[in-house]
Amino acid sequence: MAGGWAKDGAVSEQIEASISDELARMKARKQPQGESLTNCAECEEPIPEARRQALPGVKLCVDCMSERDATFKRRGGINRRGSKDSQLK
Repeated sequence: MAGGWAKDGAVSEQIEASISDELARMKARKQPQGESLTNCAECEEPIPEARRQALPGVKLCVDCMSERDATFKRRGGINRRGSKDSQLK
């Protein structure tokens, strides 16, 4: 397949690099630490024991965490590796 100035497999390498960058960013996110709360920090509903054991240091119930995740601003999916196509977007 003709790739212009790009070497063979450059697209695959870019995809793999983007995926590994995103995985590294996700792993670096802060995880809850310390002792889990028995009641949610926002709505004060009880946090189930199974959730507290699965996520040590959890502070929010499932509903409050779902609301917080829904309002989370997603990062743009722009490839910043310097390819010509990504610079044109």
